[in-house]
Amino acid sequence: MRYRHGLIVGKFYPPHEGHHALIDAAAAVCERVTVVVAPSSAESIPLAGRLAWLRAEHGPNVRFAGVHDDHPIDYADPAVWELHMAVFREAAGADRVDAVFSSEAYGAELARRFHAEAVLVDPDRLRVPVSGTAIRADPAAHWDRLRAGARGHLARRVIVVGAESTGTTTMARALARHYRTRGGVWAGTRWVPEFGRELTERKLAELRVDRPEATVFDVTWDRADFVTVAVEQSADEDAAARAGSPVVFGDTDAFATTVWEERYLGSASPAVGELVRAPDLYLLTDCADVPFEDDGLRDGEHLRQWMTGRFRAGLAAGGTPWVELTGPYGRRLRTAIRAVDDLLAEGWRFTEPLRPKTPVAAADQ
Repeated sequence: MRYRHGLIVGKFYPPHEGHHALIDAAAAVCERVTVVVAPSSAESIPLAGRLAWLRAEHGPNVRFAGVHDDHPIDYADPAVWELHMAVFREAAGADRVDAVFSSEAYGAELARRFHAEAVLVDPDRLRVPVSGTAIRADPAAHWDRLRAGARGHLARRVIVVGAESTGTTTMARALARHYRTRGGVWAGTRWVPEFGRELTERKLAELRVDRPEATVFDVTWDRADFVTVAVEQSADEDAAARAGSPVVFGDTDAFATTVWEERYLGSASPAVGELVRAPDLYLLTDCADVPFEDDGLRDGEHLRQWMTGRFRAGLAAGGTPWVELTGPYGRRLRTAIRAVDDLLAEGWRFTEPLRPKTPVAAADQ
């Protein structure tokens, strides 16, 4: 090892392959590395998320320290530099820093103030041609430069909800298939099956061990079951988002679970309600003109209109965009694709990071 203690300072807004390459370069020549993640508090990606995503990707000799730094940026002002240095020194810890690793022009001055050697890594972005600015401008165009944590955070989530046998599974699967055919980063588009159906199958199989004649009408539910459904559905959705394309489709979610809980137990519990997360878009499958298909796991044909009404009322009362899918299958799919395309065309919105008052070059003069 060339250095005992290396230091990296940045915003990581969001973490991308260039950041990971920089950390790996430092870790390869240092006994240990401290990475100070120091965004402003106004930035729209939570600091805790950035730290978790980075920690998941790097070894035990890399320590991550998170701190908000809301001081103005002015590379020409020594007093402003010292404000930042106070933040960085505290986060870096008491041990001497031997080398400061950076891909930015300010790295040399940062190293000087730490009385450390400056190590510049890929400053022209030739090895990893990407930047946080480019990703924030168009995440989909640089999706292959993001790892699982950032992908999971940035993926647009579209959830299909509806009563039994109204085509939620068919629609979620068809939408994923449609976007996969676009190729490129979209080829990895995923959809998330309904965990509640999986749990129903398990419950029925357990009943049939002792009662082979048992049907879905013999399956019982309690409050804990619906908490399990909400938790597992969200976990499956998160896993698909981390591994997939810039959009992921889900067949139901925790909001839908509140309606199912009301349907079976008469009311939705606070425990499940607290697990509801707003996606980017809901698609509601209307029950009209959709024949009920009894596949052995369905028991609510008589409640389809009621459930559709509960979904409609809940979506109307919430703040998440939603579109109702009506008519024959082809029309429903076209409506859904148009709604998703509109969502993706909006792009991603990020709060602007703090910008330097004086460019590095001017400060060096």
